[in-house]
Amino acid sequence: MRSGIWLSLVVLMGLAVGGCAGRQGLETPDYEAIYDMPLEEMWPSVREYFTDANLPYREDRGSLVLETEWKQEFGGSKIAGYWHRYMVIGKRETPTKSKLWIIRITKSVNKALALPGRQLEWGTDRGLGGPPSARGSGAPGDASSSVAYGVSVEDDADRFAFPVGENAFYVDSGQGTRDLTMEWRVFRGIMPKLAKKQAVSAEQQVAKAPGAKEAPAFTECGQSILGLKKLATAGGVLLLGELHGTQEVPRFIAQSVCQLVTAGMPVTVGLELPVENEERITTFLQSQGGEVDWLKLMEAPFWRSPYPDGRGSEAVANMLEQLRHLRAQGLDVAVFVYDHPKLSGQQREDALTKTVLARVKATPQRFHLVVSGNVHPRTAKGLPWDKQYKPMGYLLKDQLKDVTALDMAYDSGTAWICAADTQGRKLDCGVKEAKGKDNGDRFFVHRWSSANNEGYHGVFYVGHVTASEPAINKGLGNPDAAPASAP
Repeated sequence: MRSGIWLSLVVLMGLAVGGCAGRQGLETPDYEAIYDMPLEEMWPSVREYFTDANLPYREDRGSLVLETEWKQEFGGSKIAGYWHRYMVIGKRETPTKSKLWIIRITKSVNKALALPGRQLEWGTDRGLGGPPSARGSGAPGDASSSVAYGVSVEDDADRFAFPVGENAFYVDSGQGTRDLTMEWRVFRGIMPKLAKKQAVSAEQQVAKAPGAKEAPAFTECGQSILGLKKLATAGGVLLLGELHGTQEVPRFIAQSVCQLVTAGMPVTVGLELPVENEERITTFLQSQGGEVDWLKLMEAPFWRSPYPDGRGSEAVANMLEQLRHLRAQGLDVAVFVYDHPKLSGQQREDALTKTVLARVKATPQRFHLVVSGNVHPRTAKGLPWDKQYKPMGYLLKDQLKDVTALDMAYDSGTAWICAADTQGRKLDCGVKEAKGKDNGDRFFVHRWSSANNEGYHGVFYVGHVTASEPAINKGLGNPDAAPASAP
């Protein structure tokens, strides 16, 4: 076999050995994966990879292009609302070298991804046929979408015909981006066969839950969050300071967990919910997610607070379902809650710290993703109104080796916010404007060279924000109560 292939394998082994145990594949190189063989010789292994990953595809004959069918985010969670597919394009680097371009195409029930004019009813018989139970049963372009009251049969056939040619792009795609992470995942999956060592395999080095008999060969976790995996270490704590009440932060958390556990890192999520909910949430995560399980979860008084500040939103409830689904697939996901709402001021910070610290010290082999409002994560002492104030992040930093605090960055939009009314007499909760800065639509994490005055080490960016109402306003947050229709 060619020497270049062996060199590539040595590089891959170095990446695996250089990190801590279980972190193989956690990092993604920022350069292209080059195959040291002609494209025609490499391509059959590409087909084998996607077959092994249970990603059915159609192939554009004669041009070395294939396109997978839609796969729902988080392994088919009922409330994900996002579907992904891949367009795989074989490229000739030289006559003896080749590479793959993999384009991730995303569709969502969120119409923000749709192109202008997508909402227009082009067909004369739009919405004809199909029982009500079939509405929204498939992603766009699937057979079921023709009866899902999305587009007419004629429009379905015209719009979702597979593109022809190497430079064709999926018609009416909501969002398409090149996915370097997926390109390297495929490279690592087929290189052993090219070196005549073993069969092609799409199996990931996942963090398998204790007692789990198996884990999925491939889990769709959405577009890779830039910069996240560099911060994920065993025993490490990542504090996220959020603006409560958005749809995007819970999705950022669910995607982060999914991407880390499928790369081999077990993850524990800490939520700023009352500690009285610990047993209830743990029980739900270990359940089948049925109607009774949801009702038991939502019985807690917390969800019915007279001043819902966004922590009990529909998006948070749906995030718990997504984490439950990942765990049900055999992935090592855990959740704990740590808020002490009966306390206030420094006493509350001390109690938050004690609860989080106990959990981190009890599971030093795990990565801990702890989410709260943006005061608690600060690792610097003092607030504008109290110079002696010691936030949770400041207290944790003194007792743990690896604590990173990230502030939330976002593009302008809306959030469900509780704020004092114009007279300052009571809290006014509802959808309010949230002003931010546009840094694109892709989630990312950015760490600065040093912490700022508030003790934040960087930011996590979630794009345009959209308000998420209290779960009790949306059928108790039960996805079975109001199933999301396909876009």
